[in-house]
Amino acid sequence: MLSDAKIKALKGKATSYRVSDAGSLYLQVSPSGGRHWRMNYSYGRSAKDPTKLAQKTLSFGSYPAVTLIEARKRRDDAKAQLAAGNDPAIEKKAAHGERSEANANTLRLVSERWFALKKKTWVAKHADKVWASLVENVFPEIGDLPITSIKAPRLLSILNAVEARGAVETAHRLRQRLSGIFSYAIAAGIAENDPAASLGKVLSAKPRVKPQPSIIDGIRDQPGRIEATRAMLARCEGERCRATTKLALRLLALTAVRPGELGGARWAEFEGLDGDAPIWRIPAARMKGDEGRKHEVDGDHLVPLAPQAVAILRVLKPLTGDLVLVFPSERHLHKPMSENTLRQLLIRAGYYQRHVPHGFRAAFSTIVNERLKEQGRGDDRAVVDLMLAHAPSNRVEGAYNRAAYMPRRREIAREWADVLLEGFPPPDYHLGQPMRYAASGPGRAEASANSSYPNA
Repeated sequence: MLSDAKIKALKGKATSYRVSDAGSLYLQVSPSGGRHWRMNYSYGRSAKDPTKLAQKTLSFGSYPAVTLIEARKRRDDAKAQLAAGNDPAIEKKAAHGERSEANANTLRLVSERWFALKKKTWVAKHADKVWASLVENVFPEIGDLPITSIKAPRLLSILNAVEARGAVETAHRLRQRLSGIFSYAIAAGIAENDPAASLGKVLSAKPRVKPQPSIIDGIRDQPGRIEATRAMLARCEGERCRATTKLALRLLALTAVRPGELGGARWAEFEGLDGDAPIWRIPAARMKGDEGRKHEVDGDHLVPLAPQAVAILRVLKPLTGDLVLVFPSERHLHKPMSENTLRQLLIRAGYYQRHVPHGFRAAFSTIVNERLKEQGRGDDRAVVDLMLAHAPSNRVEGAYNRAAYMPRRREIAREWADVLLEGFPPPDYHLGQPMRYAASGPGRAEASANSSYPNA
């Protein structure tokens, strides 16, 4: 039998020769001194003489890259395959093909296949965010690695790096997306396990979601809430900016929709503006919620429009009515106005961290529910929830109620508009107003101090 010492002493000769070990394993020594592991075996019938077994040779690699111990292990594995009735040469080719395929299935390539399927059910904005998060945080580190070679510790180090920069929520979302990619790979027969599945347990706890600040926060009496909301809206409308920005803020306050829903408003979504029952029909696909919510049949959110809201749209019609969007971006007319545009208006008016565009929903809910309670109609809280498009606990019931209580919802919308805008000028008042403060004359502070409307 061979030993490492014997193998190292082997030298090349004029012609190649063999040195046997045991169990049909031997070294083929080339004239140049190369030492290559081989194994002879019999499998199947000879093509020339079917009465005889076919003689075959299996190669295990070269010494010292393949050690004596490793060569014997490969020989034993081959004999086990023969005992099971399989040809070791064919099994070797199959295994090599599987390895080649596994190496070709990099994380990025598999992610692209997963993403191509998922984005069909996502809104474009969400899909863009998902892919961007992978491109930024994952692919530079492990995108070119075979997906089967990626283990939990490597993923955890990437997620911990995201956490370290304070993006804990992003780390949790990345883990979910990586788990989705590995789940797809398992279903496609590319991978056998999901190393991201249990990593959520060892990531930092998600930070508690802070409520969006609203001007009514901390105000206990109803008149104080109403006064604060009206004064804030009046002060914002007293600022100098584009008329469409002020009218967008006023329509947001009237309808209490989410800022993203307002920014993406399309003229085609408004119905019956010249009739007695004007409606803003926001498609389910644009609403907040999971994919099931966004694809519900008859899942559109119906917003009854008070006369004051219709008046805003009539003023806007000559300005943006020839466009798709009601509130387009100033620079890109095919893109919606940014929520930050309204946020900056609130900041300039002095409401930094006191009120954000989303805060109108809290103001509407609190003030309207309190009014209903004072009027002995506290059971209308469910109607207010419908107006806010809060996700129902029962999806079937929610879909049924999407258009329910519309007369009552229209009454509430009118009452809210009357309370909010009493004493305010009509929306066309803002057309032709200065958009900026002059270099000389009253500055922002002085002008804003005198910006409240009469009785507002």
